[in-house]
Amino acid sequence: MRGLMKRPLSWLVDGTMCNMMHAIQWRRRADACSVAALEKYLVEYSGQSREEYFRILPAQRPSLKNGWIEWDSPRRTGHPENDRVRVRFFPARDKNAPTVLLLHALMSASDIGYRRLAAWFNGNGWSVAFPHLPYHYSRTPRRTWNGELAITADLVRNAEGIRQGVIELRQLMALLRTRGTREFAIVGTSYGGWNGALLSFLEADFRFVALVQPISNMDKAIWESPGSAVMRRELRSRGHSRGNTARFDHLISPLHGVPLCDPSSILLTGGLHDRISPLEDLKLLQSRWPGSSLLQVPQGHFGYAALRETMKQVESRIVG
Repeated sequence: MRGLMKRPLSWLVDGTMCNMMHAIQWRRRADACSVAALEKYLVEYSGQSREEYFRILPAQRPSLKNGWIEWDSPRRTGHPENDRVRVRFFPARDKNAPTVLLLHALMSASDIGYRRLAAWFNGNGWSVAFPHLPYHYSRTPRRTWNGELAITADLVRNAEGIRQGVIELRQLMALLRTRGTREFAIVGTSYGGWNGALLSFLEADFRFVALVQPISNMDKAIWESPGSAVMRRELRSRGHSRGNTARFDHLISPLHGVPLCDPSSILLTGGLHDRISPLEDLKLLQSRWPGSSLLQVPQGHFGYAALRETMKQVESRIVG
């Protein structure tokens, strides 16, 4: 009964956030890619393997100072702010300590909660890396909002943003290995969970992977999600139709891969009232990742309960 009472409130919160997303998509309505532009991109890349598409390159002009790791992004976007990777780093006392990657949500408004998580992990002997994903936080291009360019009706830019983010995460892991890190973990939320899932298909040395309401079904995210209504309208007006990115799913969809780490170390968290990353999609994801766990929490897509309950499970695995 309590769960049923929470559903209207969850939908109200999600609806408010979706309206904000609609406003941003309306601001970027002129960016919608043409069918021809999408087809050109699919022809160029859909035949590649995941390893080819997310091929790691040596980091250029890396630096570590004042708590920041920086280097030049290997995927140039034409936005100077976005083309320099920036990662907030919270080192443990032991240079050989494992490092957890905290991967934030789309248009994450504040890093206060992530800094609290970082303090908790530091207190338990872990180093923490908090990457600013493409187009977010310090990488937000001038005259745009935080995360505004990450997901719009420009499907090519969306794909390139995910590609950029995952390659940069692989580069970050390579840089941290030179510092002494031999083991990693992921805590990724929503958009960050999407990035984290794809990263787990390419790198194996994760002690645990915790994905909180990750975006997993690309087709639904575009054509059914209540947060994509304006995007759908713009795409349809330009001749796009459902299924036009299916040839690309093997590269950017979490449903089309399996993590390389121990399946028992994977935790998925879903919201009972989530219509953006529906629980049914996470159940399907769990079935395709045999051995993984699924935690169900009574909230919509937006809220703090899912991450809080996830961290309780993480704490039990780390502290015992």
